[in-house]
Amino acid sequence: MRIRLTLSAGLVACALAAGAPALAGDPARPGHQGPDVPRKLHPKDSSGGYPEATAAPRTSTYPRATTDDRVGWRVAPGVKYTRWTQTDARGPIVAHLLTVDPSTPGLRIDYASMPSVRRVAPVKDILAADGAVAGVNGDFYDIGHTGAPLGLGKDRQRGLLHARKDGWNNAFFINRNGRAGIDDVPMTAKVLFHPRLAVTNLNSSFVIPGGLGVYTPRFGRTAGYAVTQGQTERVRQVMVANGRVVSNRGKLANDTVIPGLMLVGRGDGAALLRKQFPKGARVKVQWSLRGRPQMAISGNHFLVHDGIIRAVDDRTLAPRTAIGVDADTGEVLILVVDGRSSRSRGYTMVELANLMIDLGADEAINLDGGGSSTMVGKNRNGAAAVLNTPSDGFQRWVANAVAIEYHKP
Repeated sequence: MRIRLTLSAGLVACALAAGAPALAGDPARPGHQGPDVPRKLHPKDSSGGYPEATAAPRTSTYPRATTDDRVGWRVAPGVKYTRWTQTDARGPIVAHLLTVDPSTPGLRIDYASMPSVRRVAPVKDILAADGAVAGVNGDFYDIGHTGAPLGLGKDRQRGLLHARKDGWNNAFFINRNGRAGIDDVPMTAKVLFHPRLAVTNLNSSFVIPGGLGVYTPRFGRTAGYAVTQGQTERVRQVMVANGRVVSNRGKLANDTVIPGLMLVGRGDGAALLRKQFPKGARVKVQWSLRGRPQMAISGNHFLVHDGIIRAVDDRTLAPRTAIGVDADTGEVLILVVDGRSSRSRGYTMVELANLMIDLGADEAINLDGGGSSTMVGKNRNGAAAVLNTPSDGFQRWVANAVAIEYHKP
């Protein structure tokens, strides 16, 4: 049963992200903000850090809305696109919905990105490289710095690409039985024969203070002190090639190839690395996600969980991207709401959660929004196209996407 219940404002998620928006066609660049000014990587609404508009207070809890201009078509077997305009006392919005039946033969939902975790690209290019028929932008990411996503990502073919032990693990996933779900999905990782070393990050945009990060060649080239948020003291880097330590030093390499593994420690994590990994020592690291899903991608927090609205912000307007699951039918609901225009004002988080429930979602998470919000799919002529209106006026370069793939069985 779905319940319209908003939790207290004490659960409001974290502060605004730092960093300027990426330029069109300009991939996120490596770098950092200096040793004494660690940047914040906890965006509330989008990776771009734009100041958003504020919605007028509600005159009633759920004002009556009018809906018109509804159009739609089949994108592929098991995939339907619908667009409509909805107007209430706060103004109009334009919504775009992909309704996906994962049980359709030949259809599957997957994580999509460019070959390296750090590499960003337009959503349309990311999906084309994955052979997808439709999809949307995915997780928040370290825009303008490492380019890496803030949370977790697991690809069906490439496995777990990036993750955190905790702190950014609210995720959409396809489980081992092929069913879609949304839940907290923590990572477990360990360095074999070194039980005191608790791995906190895998190919992450940064290593948490006091933590230990593991980086693989899939991350791309090293990002220097960007992965320690500008911290230059009490840090340590261990390079591993062919399973053995080749260097252990207190400086972080920038823009170099990772030969096998790179371990990066901050604070206590750095002290442990310094003591336990002399040159020539054997190193092997294992990692996995709880439940071992086939694919997974995170957002910043739940919109709806166990049928209950978890969103609390009903004032900040922005373009939005969300993904939800109808527990009764198993359908996946992928929604983009345009914003920052007179034609579509954008949505608050509470409005987004309410619409997801109205569409049938029992579980839903918020994906990256603002200028990142982009939906791609086949248009009525069968050609791949951007189906919504990105607020930047062009496709922002992003870190990853939710891909819908179809191959005739």
